[in-house]
Amino acid sequence: MGDSLKLLIVEDSEDDALLVVHELRRGGFDIEYARVESPIEMAAALEREEWDLIIADYVIPGFGGLAALGVYLERGLD
Repeated sequence: MGDSLKLLIVEDSEDDALLVVHELRRGGFDIEYARVESPIEMAAALEREEWDLIIADYVIPGFGGLAALGVYLERGLD
């Protein structure tokens, strides 16, 4: 396989998350991923592990891309 990538997906649809993972794998990446769909789940995932990439659905009922960015920035991560 190619480069390994730890991916955090902020997405309310498991099918959409799997599609992203499939396309990245098809592109040659070895993907390890987790899917979250709430600010609490995202904060826990950020505390638990380091991620190479975060991909967020822009619109999730009650939580979306901008809110996910806020959760990330609150932790002072780079």
